Amino acid sequence: MAYVTTNDGVDIFFKDWGPKTAQPIVFHHGWPLSSDDWDNQMLFFLANGYRVIGIDRRGHGRSAQVSDGHDMDHYAADAAAVVEHLDLRDAVHIGHSTGGGEATRYVARHGQPQGRVSKLVLIGAVPPIMVKTPGNPGGLPIEVFDGLRKALADNRTQFYTEFPSGPFYSFNRPGATRSDSVIHNWWRQGMMGGAKAHHDGIKAFSETDFSDDLSKIDVPTLVMHGDDDQIVPIDASARLSVKLLKRGRLKVYETFPHGMCTTHHEVINPDLLAFVRA
Repeated sequence: MAYVTTNDGVDIFFKDWGPKTAQPIVFHHGWPLSSDDWDNQMLFFLANGYRVIGIDRRGHGRSAQVSDGHDMDHYAADAAAVVEHLDLRDAVHIGHSTGGGEATRYVARHGQPQGRVSKLVLIGAVPPIMVKTPGNPGGLPIEVFDGLRKALADNRTQFYTEFPSGPFYSFNRPGATRSDSVIHNWWRQGMMGGAKAHHDGIKAFSETDFSDDLSKIDVPTLVMHGDDDQIVPIDASARLSVKLLKRGRLKVYETFPHGMCTTHHEVINPDLLAFVRA
């Protein structure tokens, strides 16, 4: 397996598939998952001639289960360590949910200043900021995230079964077709990671303000969001982010859930490819 060691001594796992001369597509996964959550998209882009790179966030998947550094600054720096190790250029970065925050900070603070990034895609992403504050009155109350922390600490394996069974994929909606295999795969990925990393990561994805990062990004950015996203509500995220981006474009998917890359990959993948090729 392939790893890179960061400046603070953390081993970060990554996948690197496809021709080394092809344009690279870098995938940033959601909480509390791993790069395995991008299997469908990575195979799709690989089949279309691209080089695809998936990174397991520190404390997640196969990366080291360290005690510290579970914040967006470290997440972005870890991604930069992989990109610089592989010397990726003209890369398209695609981030889902928490990975959208990670990709935003990476592009703003590392990739764009180094001239390594050509485009950015944010899917169901957490920017600009999730938690309700005086400056973000439309955000979610802190009690929502306290509830996630309590559920994780009380019984993580039960929580990681209930969360994908309900709001993550909108399987709790009337008439929804539940997929036990999708739920199990979500649970599998979550349980691969470390409880402390996941616990600390809730603060990272909910309380980090990405407004300055978004305003600095000048590469073409596609913001994709389902209007039935029960995890990251569209009005407090995508609709605000696109206003801060210099070259942002919002694409809304009617009735699609937070986990739409899995449940509706047959729609999402061609749209991603069209944006990358444009």
